[in-house]
Amino acid sequence: MSASDPVADMLTKVRNAAMARLEKVDVQDSKLKLEIVKILKTEGYIKNFKKLQEDGKKSIRIFLKYDDDNNPVIHGVKKISTPGRRVYSGYKDLPRVYNGYGTVIVSTSSGVTTGKKATEKMIGGELICTIW
Repeated sequence: MSASDPVADMLTKVRNAAMARLEKVDVQDSKLKLEIVKILKTEGYIKNFKKLQEDGKKSIRIFLKYDDDNNPVIHGVKKISTPGRRVYSGYKDLPRVYNGYGTVIVSTSSGVTTGKKATEKMIGGELICTIW
């Protein structure tokens, strides 16, 4: 079954795997998903990731991160833009997630980036999701 919103499907898989305390989760590969996973890695929400190719199908294996008490680092993920309702924001109006402790992921004209970097570059774009 194909998903109408593949990014939301990926975020849901990551959130559910973290809540189930799984070591890793596999998601279908795409350029946008790979950029989002790279941001999750640089922001410290996941341990690592790697691209796989099995039987001609490309996927991304995401290794989840937990703290010393085996609690997931990812507490929540919320998808903002959907296929039926795109949400855009200028760099001055980008939302702050949990007073700066969370991250907003933005698709800008210069690529997918975090809200902090988009504000520094003074560019707005489509709000993809927030993660905390």
